[in-house]
Amino acid sequence: MAAFMVRIADDKHERLKALAKTRGMSLNKLMEELSTIALTEFDAETRFKAMAAQGNPERGISTLNKLDAYFHKEKE
Repeated sequence: MAAFMVRIADDKHERLKALAKTRGMSLNKLMEELSTIALTEFDAETRFKAMAAQGNPERGISTLNKLDAYFHKEKE
């Protein structure tokens, strides 16, 4: 396991400690969870971009049009 130090403003540090406390966890655990969320979002975006680069734009538009029609029909 690695460790690293991050410099942040004192007020932000206090707010993060308060957030961790309200969640019943250590500041370290909170930062681990927040970094997991950030990495998950990054991975999803990276996968989406890779898939989009290989995709067929016409098929994508057709699929979106079908979804629009489906959800528009539901609202009526």
